[in-house]
Amino acid sequence: MEGDRFVGVQGVLTDITYRKEAEQERDRLEVQLRQAQKLEALGTLAGGIAHDFNNILAAIIGYTEMMLLDTPETHSMHGELKQVLQAAGRARDLVKQILVFSRMKDLHEKVPTDIVDIVREAVRFVQTTLPTSIDLREDISCDRGMILADASQIHQSLINLCENAAHAMEEDGGLLTVALQEVSFDQEIAALHPELQAGSYFRLTIRDTGHGMDSATIERIFDPYFTTKQVGKGSGLGLAVVHGIVRRHLGTVTVYSEVGKGTTFHVYLPRLETRADAEDSCSSAIGIDKRTKTVLFVDDEADLAAIGKRMLSQLGYEVVAKTSSVEALEVFRAHPDQFDLVMTDFSMPAMTGADLATEILRVRPGLPVVLCSGYHNEIDEEKAKRLGIAEFVLKPFNMHVLEESARRALEKERV
Repeated sequence: MEGDRFVGVQGVLTDITYRKEAEQERDRLEVQLRQAQKLEALGTLAGGIAHDFNNILAAIIGYTEMMLLDTPETHSMHGELKQVLQAAGRARDLVKQILVFSRMKDLHEKVPTDIVDIVREAVRFVQTTLPTSIDLREDISCDRGMILADASQIHQSLINLCENAAHAMEEDGGLLTVALQEVSFDQEIAALHPELQAGSYFRLTIRDTGHGMDSATIERIFDPYFTTKQVGKGSGLGLAVVHGIVRRHLGTVTVYSEVGKGTTFHVYLPRLETRADAEDSCSSAIGIDKRTKTVLFVDDEADLAAIGKRMLSQLGYEVVAKTSSVEALEVFRAHPDQFDLVMTDFSMPAMTGADLATEILRVRPGLPVVLCSGYHNEIDEEKAKRLGIAEFVLKPFNMHVLEESARRALEKERV
């Protein structure tokens, strides 16, 4: 100022763009941290209930299978009992899906699996959850298709994709198409998809007639925590989980979408070439006379000990069942040569199944031991093998799984 006359302004300007960007990045990381904490809490909750829930399912599955064996196929109750088994199987897979989702990691080994069965089961499940405004069309062009996979994870991926498709049509309705067909890639086509190699694949298609996506959204849909859903309607992990699962199965996911015209996802999974070998892996035991084999079966749940004994007896084994790991060890120490196989639960009071197996193998090295667990986080197959355990089985299991694990364990002893 010069007297009463204004002559200018003097000041300092500071560019705070970097600070604002840092604040935005901090906010974004805080949101991701909260999401991760939610998932951790979910994992803790899921792990807490998984063991007990799987024990309940094991009893339901076991006793239902026993009833089926005693019920003629012509009896009306036979079909109803099979429905109970299917429902229990869906509940078992639901627990697996929750554990996979909450921990974002592989839980089970991959085994020869019929993808047609997975798709049909998933379609039946999705059908019950869709509003009447959305039609569901199934188009499966093959009767059978073997892949090397964790069935529960592929099932989970299909459910996630269908749920996203349904969400895109929840306002106006539309058509959801689930298709499966076998395709072949030569080197030239495979070069367009770096994740794939030339060969035969199964292409799983999930197509909706919803609102579609623009190119900017498509570029980010597989990013963790990215979601177009409103707060409270999604974590943004569905497609990230799907992408991770498919990549771990040596496949890939592609997407095509136009705004206002809908979205199409293609999931490519390699076809298992050794189809005959996959079938042979389920063949009956060769050279094992079950009538001469005695099994020590241990589970602290009385119902599971009883059903385990009945299943193994039905399969032709002599069985001694115990509900106390301490008592089982005493019986074994008194008659170590009486038993050809030990099958034990992991989570038991006083002495875990792993500790029991260690003590048994100390008395009789090389004895086949099968360890069962209702929750994979307690112990996994790799840890079990380091303890000298022949087979590791997740609950709830059915009679076929019980038979196969016993057969493989006994065959390993002969090798």
